[in-house]
Amino acid sequence: MPITREKKQETIEQLKEMLTRSKATIISDYRGLTASQMSRLRSKLRPLDSKLLVAKNTLVLKSLEELGLPQPEELLQGPTALSFCFGEPNQPVRAIMEFARETDILSIKGGLLGSRVMTVDDVKLLPTLPSEGVLRAEALGSLQAPVAGFVGLLDGALRGLLYVLNARAEQLGQA
Repeated sequence: MPITREKKQETIEQLKEMLTRSKATIISDYRGLTASQMSRLRSKLRPLDSKLLVAKNTLVLKSLEELGLPQPEELLQGPTALSFCFGEPNQPVRAIMEFARETDILSIKGGLLGSRVMTVDDVKLLPTLPSEGVLRAEALGSLQAPVAGFVGLLDGALRGLLYVLNARAEQLGQA
């Protein structure tokens, strides 16, 4: 039974909303997965602030076009499941990869990271990258290190001057 025009437009709007909210979108081939396996994957992703959605490739392409995002037509061939990562993508991508390894059915085709198309190798690197909070902490530490070193240098110089003055005062006091 064909999908009505209203239903297609509703799906496009839902896809656009999810694509704008997600930090990363993983595109995978779900051919061969049972309904219970899909349900299990969805339940694994839900607590990780992610969502798995199956949509027609033409509707996904239309949504990407309307948002001005790249349209990876080569990734959108055959049955396609989209995993939207609304928070940090590290853990959801790790969960998807573990599920793909467990089932030997789900295969990752690639993905989108912002407005950049990712290959399978790029997706496999995502779980190894540090989170945004860790990167911010490292950047802040890099900015603070020179200042802290300079303060330590000044503190050492003042401490040395105080030792010299105390030694001289003791010397004068004994004389």
